[in-house]
Amino acid sequence: MAPVLALGAVSAPGDQGGAPTPQSPLLDSYVAWSDGEFPEAAFARGRSVDPTAVADHSVAAIERRHLRAMELLTQARTLLQGGALDEDGRLDVALLVGELERGTEGHRFRRWLMPVHGRGGPQQSLAIIPDDTPFRTADDVRWFVARLEKQPAVVEQVRATLDQGLREGLVPSTVAMTGVLDQFKAVDRGGLQGWRVPVLRDWPGLEEPERTMLLQRVDAARESSLAALRSMAGFLRESYIPACIQSPAASDQPMGREYYDHELHSFTTTRLTAQEIHDLGLSEVARIRSEMMAVIARTPWASANAERGALPEQDRFDAFVRFLRSDPQFVPASADALLSGYRDICKTIDAELPRFFRRLPQLPYGVREIPAFMAPSQTTAYYQSGSLETGLPGWFCANTYALAERPTYDMVPLSLHEAVPGHHLQIALAQEMTGQHLFRRDLHYTVFVEGWALYAERLGIEMGFYEHDPYADFGRLGFEQWRACRLVVDTGIHALGWSRARAISYMRANTGLSDLNIEREVDRYIAWPGQATGYKIGELAIRRMRAEAERVLGTRFDIRAFHDHLLGAGALPLDILEGRMAAWTAAQDLRKTPG
Repeated sequence: MAPVLALGAVSAPGDQGGAPTPQSPLLDSYVAWSDGEFPEAAFARGRSVDPTAVADHSVAAIERRHLRAMELLTQARTLLQGGALDEDGRLDVALLVGELERGTEGHRFRRWLMPVHGRGGPQQSLAIIPDDTPFRTADDVRWFVARLEKQPAVVEQVRATLDQGLREGLVPSTVAMTGVLDQFKAVDRGGLQGWRVPVLRDWPGLEEPERTMLLQRVDAARESSLAALRSMAGFLRESYIPACIQSPAASDQPMGREYYDHELHSFTTTRLTAQEIHDLGLSEVARIRSEMMAVIARTPWASANAERGALPEQDRFDAFVRFLRSDPQFVPASADALLSGYRDICKTIDAELPRFFRRLPQLPYGVREIPAFMAPSQTTAYYQSGSLETGLPGWFCANTYALAERPTYDMVPLSLHEAVPGHHLQIALAQEMTGQHLFRRDLHYTVFVEGWALYAERLGIEMGFYEHDPYADFGRLGFEQWRACRLVVDTGIHALGWSRARAISYMRANTGLSDLNIEREVDRYIAWPGQATGYKIGELAIRRMRAEAERVLGTRFDIRAFHDHLLGAGALPLDILEGRMAAWTAAQDLRKTPG
């Protein structure tokens, strides 16, 4: 389960990149507080916390965290208004102020009373605890078991939060709960057997009598946790889901339009209105559609039949998409073949990276499938970050459910986005930054992180991955169009009165996505208002920054230096990123042309 206050994960105090600075005590205090509130995440990143502790998900703890965040925000604003900070210090504290403001301002909307949905909740987090846990010694196993024994209480805390939301009339759209009960059933069928696996491994210092005792404790924790999950599932089925609202729009919920405007600002770090974002999306959809039609004309499908080229544009587009969705050549032979294909593509991309980056992360990554119990309600893929400190790799997690809906022409852009040079490269580089306070390493701005990953898909053009495969190039454009449609659909649903059916119809008419992916995507936008708008807005901003640097520097433009500087300070909000890159371009322009 994600932290209920969106403060961002932070690292332990102690590495200031040099001597203590005026901002060090405040940043240290923030870090120590956040690590203490979310100890599992801190432990997974190798920080100094109680290794047996778990986060408190009760309403009282959420309110307590809010009050402490307000105190820290007051301190940060006071420090920022003083004259003690240098330029770097002002940036550190400004970023902290932004983090705290987003969390504290969003608190009043009380959406933290809705912690269970198709993309999150204890029905997901409990099952993947072993995947998020570093195991190096027998002590790690002992601590792991101690944390498992606290999970039934966590489920009860979440259940109580849902119950309070129900009493206050703060419940999500029915659509947001799609597939949730099936997830609970799948976890129950699996019996949380994965909890036993770490204990069964051979560990120096863990002898058989103790192993038997630990397994007994794990089994008791499993039984209690499964009973708590069954009880929650019954509550959801009988009381909670029937009370959910039928409208998919955030604007139809209490303080809905204010809440949606807040979410748009949080995810884009801009002051663009819903209508402005909607109009930007319509413009991008039209531009990308033109490029898609040009790619269709290059495919064997078009050249094999002259009559197809004579069809009206929409008819030609629809016919081509039907071909993509129905032709067996684009269907993976098996789940293993799909995963192997992703691994082959990723290794091919790895070899291209030195042409575009001087700095590459030390942390490796792998490819694995999304767990079967949650795959039916998940989107095509996601990235799961690791930690060099604790020995956890990054993971590109791919969905192998419903193989006919996982076309091969999407595989290159998806690999570029989720692995390298997308999420893994950017997030791992941020985690490995030096010379800055550690809290900067795990800052997350959707507009930066997802904007970069979408930009990374486009880098595949320069890497040569689409040159001889127009179907893959159409897949790339389909992915870009998908993100442009998000600007239209997200704002359409939450601010402009669109129905779910209208949103699905719009995406079906404008993208090459499969019907299943379209439905899952639209349901995601309903459940997570505003988040999907960050991708295209961030990508367009990065492309503007690069175009300006290329215009100013001409032949002196160095793509590797540009990328290294863009990623070199970790994730940043757009206004700060744009200022940073403008200063870099100006500094490069002052240098003499070599020779």
